[in-house]
Amino acid sequence: MMYQAETHGVRVTASPKFMDSESTPDQSRYFWAYTIEIVNLSSRTVQLMTRHWVITDGRGEVHEVRGDGVIGQQPVLQPGERFSYTSGCPLMTPDGSMRGVYAMLGEDGALFDVEVPLFPLDSPYVKKVLH
Repeated sequence: MMYQAETHGVRVTASPKFMDSESTPDQSRYFWAYTIEIVNLSSRTVQLMTRHWVITDGRGEVHEVRGDGVIGQQPVLQPGERFSYTSGCPLMTPDGSMRGVYAMLGEDGALFDVEVPLFPLDSPYVKKVLH
């Protein structure tokens, strides 16, 4: 599944994938890879400066992660250019979700926020309950 958001002419697509080979459910360790694609649909050059992730586990506990760039880079995107990367997220529960914000620097020197869409972190180990 792909999840998309567009803010200020920048489209962010997230594609999560549960990694069974990296997970050890009997030790409450579940791991997802997620691929993010950022496309500059605007007419200006932008640079990704910082990231802010909000990760919620299956118990509703929230973890926030802030830092410069993504995967050690602060990519510059000309109009029409795209940048994609893959990273990972471990949780102690078999499900959760992620969402975030990238702070982008426009060519006019102003910072603006771009939404990273909410996407689920679901594993086959989630117990389905009918209410």
